[in-house]
Amino acid sequence: MNQTTTVRQEAIARAVGQFDDGTFEAVMRRRIAIPSASRLPEHKPDLWRYLTDELQPHFVRMGFSTRLLEDDAAPGPFLLAERIEDPAFLTILQYGHGDVVAGLDGKWAEGLAPFAMTERESKWYGRGTADNKGQHSINMAAIEAVLATRGKLGFNLKYLIEMGEESGSPGLDTICQRHRDLLKADVLIASDGPRLALHQPTIFLGARGGLSFHMEVNAREDFQHSGNWGGLLANPGIELCHAITELVSRTGRIKVPEMTPGHIPENVRTALAHCHIEPDVGDPAIEEWWGEPGLSAEEKVFAWSSFEVMEMECGNLAQPLYAIPPRARARMQLRFPVQVDYMAVVPAVRRVLKEAGYDRVTVTDPSDAIFPASRLDPDDPWVKRVAASIEATTGRPPAILPNLGGSLPNNIFSDGLGLPTVWIPHSYPGCLQHAANEHLPVSIIREGLAIMAGLYHDLGQPDA
Repeated sequence: MNQTTTVRQEAIARAVGQFDDGTFEAVMRRRIAIPSASRLPEHKPDLWRYLTDELQPHFVRMGFSTRLLEDDAAPGPFLLAERIEDPAFLTILQYGHGDVVAGLDGKWAEGLAPFAMTERESKWYGRGTADNKGQHSINMAAIEAVLATRGKLGFNLKYLIEMGEESGSPGLDTICQRHRDLLKADVLIASDGPRLALHQPTIFLGARGGLSFHMEVNAREDFQHSGNWGGLLANPGIELCHAITELVSRTGRIKVPEMTPGHIPENVRTALAHCHIEPDVGDPAIEEWWGEPGLSAEEKVFAWSSFEVMEMECGNLAQPLYAIPPRARARMQLRFPVQVDYMAVVPAVRRVLKEAGYDRVTVTDPSDAIFPASRLDPDDPWVKRVAASIEATTGRPPAILPNLGGSLPNNIFSDGLGLPTVWIPHSYPGCLQHAANEHLPVSIIREGLAIMAGLYHDLGQPDA
């Protein structure tokens, strides 16, 4: 066993040791206790507190310089922590977010609360355990372990933490463009989102895009008695349902060409052939008949588009009026890969509905934040490099997803800053992020600490 191998193993042991001796748990309890919900104005002071009381002191202890960056559009500040060991070294940019969604107090299981971390059945429960406090805390603990082992990283590291990701990352693009020189790097390595499966280390190379829009039918001003007017007045709920079927079939196949990529690149198919979605205990069973025919489950989620009705309103279900409703409305969502031009989607939807004669259906421009799609080429050398490090640590190759099925602001780094992007998630599909009972399994925490310590060690090797 050579000296490099010994140092690598010691760094991994130190990282995992922070879990075993309770140090990491104490850090997480403090961080989860800060209710940094970015969509709730009353918690704006907590967005600042998370950075100034928790993360800044930790980074300073590790020899980083820190600064807070602000933008008027953002709900809270941004933290940039830098450790520049040698301008000639490789420079890594990392990213995470310290804000969370609302706690949903009172909806958690008995004995659990959103801002008091609780361990139960080898899982840590609390808002932010999986998204994203647990993930960037794992990375920071692994950085600390490598520094304690060899006294240096062997590369330059810049860590950007935002406090508005759960609000759509307002201001992040502006901050990155305004401070391009500060954020200059060779690669982005970040942690967010879920693994492919609980026990499958995973890397993904980008994210599907996401956009939402409303479809509405406003037929008249008032409700009209169904006994007097049924059969004489058009029902906007029925009109809207039929209009939706012009866009997507009853089996979930998208009918509008502009909403799909049209084809899947061969190297994306090859990468996905080695990935397998495996629902965990308690997850719903995959309905194979739903979605684009001829595609595997993995291709449907990671290489194709999905179109959903997210919410619908028609009448008053809680207090029935026995009357024909005057209007109906639905919020639609499209998730899409890189080949889709998201600017063409809403115009195409309007065209299809007009051609089908749905003149009373109004399609509004997107009002929610739009996440453009992004994807690093699966054959990029950075993919092989990170995957090899993870395999050296875990003894098995990670799943390589061309992109996440959900949406992240990855395009700000890939397109805006021109960086190759590799994400190493420390969560899993059943973590209940954004819901009550959000949690992070202990097995992922320990393995994540080992994976990141091994990767930081490898990035600091002389040939890096």
